[in-house]
Parts: sequence; structure tokens; C-alpha cells
Amino acid sequence: MSEQTHKLPGDIERTSLAIIAEELAQRGLTPPPENEAVVRRVVHATADFEYAENLRFTPEAVRRGAEALAAGAVIVTDTNMALAGVSKPALVKLGGAAFCYMADPAVAAAAKEAGTTRAVAAMKYAARQHPGAVFAVGNAPTALFALCDAMEAGDFRPALIIGVPVGFVNVVESKERLMSLCEKLGVPAIAAMGRKGGSSVAAAVCNALLYTAAGQLDPAARGWQG
Repeated sequence: MSEQTHKLPGDIERTSLAIIAEELAQRGLTPPPENEAVVRRVVHATADFEYAENLRFTPEAVRRGAEALAAGAVIVTDTNMALAGVSKPALVKLGGAAFCYMADPAVAAAAKEAGTTRAVAAMKYAARQHPGAVFAVGNAPTALFALCDAMEAGDFRPALIIGVPVGFVNVVESKERLMSLCEKLGVPAIAAMGRKGGSSVAAAVCNALLYTAAGQLDPAARGWQG
């Protein structure tokens, strides 16, 4: 393929994903077909093939998450950075929306009054406002703990929880609790086990699900060149 061809965004993305698929196969890390779109999109966002090993899925999490988004479920993120990375055109096509409440004054006030983090207050607020949402956590393990607490305390059952916070304190534990609880309750979940993750990973998982739901895994279907 010519150098000129690779200046077109659609061809760059398509070629990158093909390279990723080839390298995954060479490493013996080809994911199951039902999870392939998510794994490839995360590797594409990070250039880190270890995600092919540490991404964990509850049964049919990708299908159920994509179906929820196709039906208009909203996305709630724990950071504005993750929110910025979520594909707005795909959301519009599906009739969905995405929210982050970290900067909401009411959430800040609630966090101060309760003596907790904004991430916890934001997730508690979002769970009340959007109980059937897709929740994407890429930064704060406390946000995952808050979602787990809400599920254990009542009938809160979101469409999907994406648990990919990054860091060293409570990160591993939050993901392990999430996956154990979601498997027990039958709530779909996708997590990057271990310390790795981040807002870009959360957005990448969301976009893989959005593109799956919208029939836009190929960039040409999104109106990109090539």
C-alpha cells in the first residue's frame, strides 16, 4: 500500500487493526470472536498487547453491552477525559448520550458533606439517574467500589460496567471485586485486571461497543476516507 494511501484516516485505522490482528496471532493471543473488537480497539489505543491477556469479560458482556447501546442506553464515565474520547457521532447514530458528573456542583457538595471522593458521589448520583447505563471507570477504583456497593445494597443492575482504573492503590482489589460480584449477579462486565488501565482504555472499550452496535467497526462505515 502506498505512503499516500496511509495518509487517509480510514486506511490508517484499518491497516493498524490488521497489523494488530496479525501480531496477536503471532503471539498466540487471538481473542475469541465475540471479544475481538474490544481487544483490538484497546490495543489500538495503547499499543500494548498485554491487554489481550489481562482483559476479562463476563459471559456475553460485549454482545449485551452493544445491544444496550443499540437500544439507546447512555454511557456514564468517571472522568471528563474518558467522556471526551467517546465517539459522539456513534452515539448520535444510536440515539444515545454520554455523561460525566465529576464536575457537577451538586456532586461536589455531596462528596464534601459525606466526606468521600467526588468519584464515589458521582457514581452514586449516576446510579440513581441512569440505573440502566453503561458505566465506564478508567481512573478511580473508588468509583468501582461505589458501583459494587450499590449493586449489593439493592436492585441496581446496570447494562454493563467497564472497570479499567489505573494505579497502585485499591486498583487490583476493585477490579477483582467487580468481576466476582458481576459474575454472581449476572451483570455484564469488562475489566482490565491488574494495575493497567486509564481513561483512554475506558473510551476505547466504549467505542468498540458503540461501533459494534452501530455497524461501524470498519471506519468506512463512519464516513472516513477509504
